[in-house]
Amino acid sequence: MLRPVLFWMAQSPRMRAWVTRSAVGRRVSRRFVAGETLEEGLEVARRLRDRGFLVTLAHLGEWVHTQEDARQAAQAIHRLIQSVGEAQVPAYVSVKLSHLGIHLSQNLAESLLQDLLQAASEQDMMLRIDMEESALVDPTLELFWRFHKRGVANLGLVLQAYLYRTEGDLRRLLPARVPIRLVKGAYKEPKTVAYPKKRDVDANFDRLARLLLEAAQAPQAPRLSTNGRRPPMVAIASHDEDRIAYAQETARRLNLPRDAMEFQFLYGIRRDLQERIRREGYPVRIYVPYGSEWYPYFMRRLAERPANLFFFLRHLFRK
Repeated sequence: MLRPVLFWMAQSPRMRAWVTRSAVGRRVSRRFVAGETLEEGLEVARRLRDRGFLVTLAHLGEWVHTQEDARQAAQAIHRLIQSVGEAQVPAYVSVKLSHLGIHLSQNLAESLLQDLLQAASEQDMMLRIDMEESALVDPTLELFWRFHKRGVANLGLVLQAYLYRTEGDLRRLLPARVPIRLVKGAYKEPKTVAYPKKRDVDANFDRLARLLLEAAQAPQAPRLSTNGRRPPMVAIASHDEDRIAYAQETARRLNLPRDAMEFQFLYGIRRDLQERIRREGYPVRIYVPYGSEWYPYFMRRLAERPANLFFFLRHLFRK
């Protein structure tokens, strides 16, 4: 019952204004968001590096209103890519295509992404496209395949286990040996396109993880680079201990080397589990978002897990 309310709050301009302007909202958001500036994001990345973690950095933003907004977003992401190199952190950068204006002009998004890929290549870094609402899956995959056919080798993707279509998408992607970040999915989707029940999402997540891990056995499958900026083919992105345990057991059964996969977590969520998996010897990467457009991301984190919402409410009513 809470998820629909939170998704409504995410779309409400009035709620957005109240949360983003309130001291409580801004303070609590720091549990999940590194800050509003590039330097704040890099500082968190440095601290994680020093504790033995890999990092994904993301300049927050989505569904820009004008092509000029998209160009400004691309400039900010370009600065982020260059700064990762200067800061010497084991990180790659993640982008949303709606932040680059794909809903306004696919040609514009393609041009901006091309420039960002070139900048990332100069830093020996992968760039990963975050998957968004189901309406953007086809445009996202279409753009990916355009770059793949040109021989671009530093572009990765995210796939969402709650969508019915994802197994078919994954099977088509596996021969390309593209680095895949597997997530459950965090957007509000109708029953016609997404599994409505958690147990079905979990079962599909495990099925997709097994397909990915089996494909990672191939000698040509990407491995984790020594600088940490190019991830392996398989990234298991979940805070669900059962999903993690299944992936670990499957990897052991397949006798996969540790650099053939990594586990990924969101900044500020299940820090105990992050540390435990790292101590077990697996590569662990933390998704570190920053930027002034943090509200939609923050609301999705609250909708994902009751513990996140209770954390927010405790602070909201604290005197």
